[in-house]
Amino acid sequence: MMAGFLDVIEKGGNKLPHPVVLFFLMAAIVPLVSGLVAFFGWSFAHPATGDTVSAVNLLTRDQIQRMFTEAVTNFTSFPPLGTVLVAMIGIGVAERSGLITTLLKMTITSVPPGMVTATAVFCGIMSSMTVDAGYVVLVPLGGVLFAGLGRHPIAGICAVFAGVSGGFSANLLVTAVDPLLAGFTESAAQLYDPEYFVAPTANYYFMIVSVFLITLTGWLVTDKIVEPRLGSWTNTGDADTSLGSVSAREKRAVWYALGTAALALIGLALLVAPENALLRDDEGTAAPFFRSMVPLIAICFFLPGLVYGLLTGSITDSTSVAKMSGDTMATMGAYIVLAFAAAQFVAYFNWSNLGLLSALAGAHVVKASGIGPVPLLIAIVLLSAVINLFIGSASAKWGLLAPVIVPMMMTLGFSPELAQVAYRIGDSSTNIITPLMSYFPLIIAFAQKYDPKLGLGTLVSAMLPYSLAFLLVWTVLLVAWYLLGIPLGPGAPMTYGG
Repeated sequence: MMAGFLDVIEKGGNKLPHPVVLFFLMAAIVPLVSGLVAFFGWSFAHPATGDTVSAVNLLTRDQIQRMFTEAVTNFTSFPPLGTVLVAMIGIGVAERSGLITTLLKMTITSVPPGMVTATAVFCGIMSSMTVDAGYVVLVPLGGVLFAGLGRHPIAGICAVFAGVSGGFSANLLVTAVDPLLAGFTESAAQLYDPEYFVAPTANYYFMIVSVFLITLTGWLVTDKIVEPRLGSWTNTGDADTSLGSVSAREKRAVWYALGTAALALIGLALLVAPENALLRDDEGTAAPFFRSMVPLIAICFFLPGLVYGLLTGSITDSTSVAKMSGDTMATMGAYIVLAFAAAQFVAYFNWSNLGLLSALAGAHVVKASGIGPVPLLIAIVLLSAVINLFIGSASAKWGLLAPVIVPMMMTLGFSPELAQVAYRIGDSSTNIITPLMSYFPLIIAFAQKYDPKLGLGTLVSAMLPYSLAFLLVWTVLLVAWYLLGIPLGPGAPMTYGG
């Protein structure tokens, strides 16, 4: 039954166009739908202002001209674009200098045997600081680590993979994922409230707690379900069980880099903590600090990466630094094209009022149904989880869902930050069981070093317990968080009162 279900998912997902093409198609459809909706006079009263919201026909001469004349502006002012690219300048130096890879390797190889599984999952979760180090470095390292301890190496691969991909949205640090999703959330929120701002730290408190919850859950699933099901493993002599070593020079560089990071954080605290600090406004609030989070993230990754690179020799001059940042930007080419297509779709959705009208209609349906806030949150989590089986890109999915879900939640009195965290839970939880996940073939290749006959079905069946467990415990955490009314992040409440 599971194999048949996955076949349906794979075939259905493969028939969908690439996310870039999907956004362009959606952008082309919006003007047609706007003309039809405007013809029938669909309208709602705005709950916040009382004004009547009607559809705007984008097929008129003025609106068609606007599509062409403002295409570049739509792209350059698209919030997710600049936030991600700026953050990746610093993250790219930390990654390509070798700092993040060495730090993760030191962590995973320096723990007692009883904590190996928990450390493997934890390091997998933390690897979302970088683009692909978790998949490329940590996943095979998990197999080698378990094999070296006489445990089943595929269990090690599964544990790390669960952390890297299933726990993708959790981290103790703000990563590139946070400003990326916050940018889409802000654009969607501004369909309802043009002045609304979503900080990259919108879900930070929740994600810190999530790290420990997902680590514990992944640990239990690995040791109690996955590894016993795999059975014993015997090394025939063909499998590599050498972990590799971290040189004394690299270790020393890591400690200096961590010291640099600590100094950077102290300096950052001095910029925001005092009453008249530079990153406080005239009223004494920390609003300038929150609006400066993206360049601050870049700096806090850049400086430790620079120190590490200089001490290990991976950075020899300014050209090396420029090349690392440039190479990182080169990997963002596909995202930039996606951002251009998504920016046009979001702009058209905004101009036509279709996003706001859909959200208001959805809010009316929810209110009429009598569904409570908890079932609504669970429904958004499950919707995101199911759609993730067919569309792999987190940004592409949220770019399509946010313009409807976020304003709808705001209409019902929920904050955009709450809508975003519900989406992130569903999106992360099913990453590890969708055959359309781009790294799936690589994970299978790593596992086949220990079991040449292992295929897609075997891997997915091994990862399914993680997916279900993550979805369950993470949703329970969200519900408890909501009921207790705890802020999701700095200045990120559960409710919207605009």
